[in-house]
Amino acid sequence: MVSRNLKTMDVQFTPEQEAQLAQIASKAGTDPERLVKDAALRLLQQDARFRAAVREGIKQADRGEFIEEDEMDARLERMLQS
Repeated sequence: MVSRNLKTMDVQFTPEQEAQLAQIASKAGTDPERLVKDAALRLLQQDARFRAAVREGIKQADRGEFIEEDEMDARLERMLQS
């Protein structure tokens, strides 16, 4: 049996924020607690991916692997158009 250390965290919202969360959760077919938990988990995943990408970029820079500014501009432009 796997044991997990689970801890609850209390987060305070204004009544207006709670109403907004309830409305979004209802439209998503879930409850507000699940909505907030899922959002927090996505934030943690995005942060981990971002930090990994930064570490990889630093390694590439340390190896002297750079691209010219024009190429970077073109890549950004393609990303924004997608």
